[in-house]
Amino acid sequence: MKQTVIFDMDGVIVDTEPVHRFAYFQHFDELDIVITEQMFTSFTGNSTRNVFQRVKEMFNLDHEVEDLIQRKRAIFNDAFDYKEDLELLEGVENLIKDLHHNNVQMILASSASKVTIERVFKRFGLHQYFTHIVSGEDFPKSKPHPAIFEHAASLSIAPKESCIVIEDSTNGVKAAKAAGIYCVGYNSVHSKLQDLSEADVVVNHFNELNFDKVSKL
Repeated sequence: MKQTVIFDMDGVIVDTEPVHRFAYFQHFDELDIVITEQMFTSFTGNSTRNVFQRVKEMFNLDHEVEDLIQRKRAIFNDAFDYKEDLELLEGVENLIKDLHHNNVQMILASSASKVTIERVFKRFGLHQYFTHIVSGEDFPKSKPHPAIFEHAASLSIAPKESCIVIEDSTNGVKAAKAAGIYCVGYNSVHSKLQDLSEADVVVNHFNELNFDKVSKL
């Protein structure tokens, strides 16, 4: 029986991806570098730090990685605060409340920064449902490296075998499987170009999941 659900955030709980994309590409324009769609897609699931470490190496930038991170976050925060149509993904709030009502532990394991996670959780009142929040900025390697999910599983009230991960990205699914955790791939409209084939099961909408189904996975 599954007793702990480990959620990714971007693309699973809330779609902040358009805001992140806006911030990244505005920053890339400021840096006068060209990032192709294929290149940008390969960044999915990576922390902001890892993205800029790669970009700095690829384009031989003189900027410090920390400065690049802070500028992108400033653009993101400005956009986030004024984006009125930012909503939880359809069906995920019902799933979270159903799991919480049935005493399923929920842990967040997101590549997003702590600042971004806090903004989302405060805006949508999510703190009450999650026992732990794990941010990718605390790990030197991003997904598909399994470190973030291994740590999340260590916080579970149950053995790793009783945990599941819900992910929407290629790198996230790979990280979950590398950590040895059952993975539900969420094939949302925002999961374009993502390969979820390594997931144990794939769902297209959160109405396909509820406490009864999750507990039997």
